[in-house]
Amino acid sequence: MLAESNPAGRVSDATLHSAGIDPVRLRRHAQRVHGVTFHAWCRSRLIARAQRRLQDGASVDRVILESGYDSHSGFRDAFTRVTGRTPGRAKTSEPIAITCLDSPLGPLVTGAIAEGVCLLEFGDRRRVEQQAQRLARRFGGPLVSEDHPHLHHLATELEEYWSGLRRRFTVPLAVRGTPFEEATWRALRAVPWGETRSYGDIAVAIGNPGAVRAVGSANGRNRIAIVIPCHRVVNADGKLGGYGGGLWRKRRLLELEQG
Repeated sequence: MLAESNPAGRVSDATLHSAGIDPVRLRRHAQRVHGVTFHAWCRSRLIARAQRRLQDGASVDRVILESGYDSHSGFRDAFTRVTGRTPGRAKTSEPIAITCLDSPLGPLVTGAIAEGVCLLEFGDRRRVEQQAQRLARRFGGPLVSEDHPHLHHLATELEEYWSGLRRRFTVPLAVRGTPFEEATWRALRAVPWGETRSYGDIAVAIGNPGAVRAVGSANGRNRIAIVIPCHRVVNADGKLGGYGGGLWRKRRLLELEQG
């Protein structure tokens, strides 16, 4: 594969032509599917692989050699540009595998690390970019467009959910936030299929009845839609309240579960 055999993401147009690939079409495909240039996509995959090797305990020198870079400085510069940190500081962080799924409510962007699914967001570009920044702070990135077993598991369970056959998700999750946020998200997962709770109910459930507004904020920062069912939280008067994916999606999800 060209992306695997060319370190630093340098694949010339001549190389692409020799492989029977139209460079212009490839660039358009990369931008449409991955949101970045083909070369940037190649680099992110290479750096993600290097980051995983560092996590496994490989030395920086060995990882640089395996990556095919001509110099330490070239590798370190590329690594820092992609991940936002030096190789030495990246051993405790992890790349995030990102894929897109189709759904009855529009495209979904999903992400996973070894621990579990860390992102499930409706594909509004602005919303996903906001979540991507939070993901980078929590997990260290980079975000890499690639397959992952947890994402296959998630896709299967979502298909069952849309068809009404699944009411509880079992896919592993990687949930990272403040203690208050994580408590709120656990309470959300306890709200049964077909039922709703008010923000006040969730505040009581986490033992902090005065934190209604804070619960609303934590609800909005949920990075794993549907599986952590923030759509099941409504205003005390029964009105829908807010929803990052759009109120029409919240209404459709509730109709699906209450139908």
